Amino acid sequence: MRVLRVALSRGSGATVVGLMLLCAAAVGPAASPLRADRDPNRAGDATTRAQRAGSAHPAPQPAVVPREKWLKGAKHRRAPVRYADPVEAAFIHHTNSPNGYDCADVPGIIREVYAAQAGGRHWDDIGYNFLVDRCGTVYEGRAGGTGRAVVGAHAQGFNHHTVGIAAIGVFTAGVPVPKPMTDAIAAVVAWKLGMSDVDPRSMVRLVSSNSLSRFPKGTSARLHAVSGHSDGYSTQCPGAALAAELPAIRKAAARLQGR
Repeated sequence: MRVLRVALSRGSGATVVGLMLLCAAAVGPAASPLRADRDPNRAGDATTRAQRAGSAHPAPQPAVVPREKWLKGAKHRRAPVRYADPVEAAFIHHTNSPNGYDCADVPGIIREVYAAQAGGRHWDDIGYNFLVDRCGTVYEGRAGGTGRAVVGAHAQGFNHHTVGIAAIGVFTAGVPVPKPMTDAIAAVVAWKLGMSDVDPRSMVRLVSSNSLSRFPKGTSARLHAVSGHSDGYSTQCPGAALAAELPAIRKAAARLQGR
């Protein structure tokens, strides 16, 4: 787990300093995470529009801040984007970074995560598909198109056919999880799973592509359609407090799908 010292200046002149322990021990060593985590049942991207059009329970797309707003010229070498339709499940994470941030500072926080993953670990991009701050703002993470089934680098063994959503902060036991944050996570879940008509309250079968996950490579794992990172990988992420919110997030996402 990589440790970063983060210093963020607030508009008031105060500075928040903390340690960022990145919750992304998700794809193993610094060699390309996508080379180490191949899709055993890779599907093309051409079905995305058809799935969305044919879904019986679509949900509206929430407002998403494009990655250019936080990237601001920062750039690391990036491999071609890969896709794996359909999106069948969502993995929820926390960034394990300090909670006492102003929401205006979030682009800088995301750049720190990007620098640690794409720069420090030499990954091909930020691992998460989306990041959500405590004010409920949703940010595009990994490149490739927010409406498409982009293969992330967030859940070792289960990066394909899933979406990775990271809550910005640390949510260990007893830490309050802001309602705007959980509402926004539910909105992203409803939208992404709604494209393939997956009920957020359901259980799904995902095939592990890496034995460093909780399931040997090739194993068909039965998981919640909305799972915490720790359900598929040995980690404390997304923290006990956020994990406790997952049942409510599933229900809220289902309501947004009209279920």
